[in-house]
Amino acid sequence: MSPRRLKSMTLLAGVLASALTLLAWTQEWFALTVTSTGTSVATLSVAGSTAAPDLSALSLAGFALVAALAISGPVLRLAFGILQTAIGIGIVASGLVAIGSPVASSASAVTKATGVSGAASVAKLVTSVSPAAWPWIAVALGAVTALIGLFTIFTARRWPGATKRYEPVLLEEGGESASPVSDWDQLSGGGDPTSR
Repeated sequence: MSPRRLKSMTLLAGVLASALTLLAWTQEWFALTVTSTGTSVATLSVAGSTAAPDLSALSLAGFALVAALAISGPVLRLAFGILQTAIGIGIVASGLVAIGSPVASSASAVTKATGVSGAASVAKLVTSVSPAAWPWIAVALGAVTALIGLFTIFTARRWPGATKRYEPVLLEEGGESASPVSDWDQLSGGGDPTSR
C-alpha cells in the first residue's frame, strides 16, 4: 500500500469511528422498568447521552485529532497516535462503566421522571433493566479507535509529508521572495519589483 493511501485510509477510519461513536451516544442504551408509587409501573428509555455523557466530548476530540493529524509532521503524528489510543481507551471505559451499572448510570433519568434522588432510593425503584446493543457498539468503536491510534504510531513514519502550502516561502538569490505577495510588499516599501 502506498504511503499516501495508508495515510488516507487511517484518517478516514478515524473520522468514521468518531462519527459512529457520536451516533451511538445519541441512541437508546437501556430501557428501565420503574415502580414509582407502589403499583404504578413505567418504562424509561435511557439514551447514551445520559448513561455515558462523556462520549460526545471524546468523539469530538477524535474529530479534532484527525484534522490535526492530517497536517502534522512525523513527531506530532506519534504524539497524536498516543492521544488517539487514549481516547479509544476512554470510550471503552465509559461504555463498560455504563454496562456494569446501568441503574447508576441512568439515575438522572429516573430522578427526572420520578423526583426521587439518591443512589439507594433510585435502585429500589428500578425493577428491571433491558440493555440495547448500543453500549456494546460504543465499546467496540472505542476499541477500534484505540487500534487506529496504535496503527498510527507504527505507520506514521511512512506517511508522506505535508504539502508545500504549509512550508515557509523560500527566498531567491539576493534574499528576495519569489511570491507575488512579496512583490506587493516591495512595492509598498517604495521598491520596484520589475527591476530584477
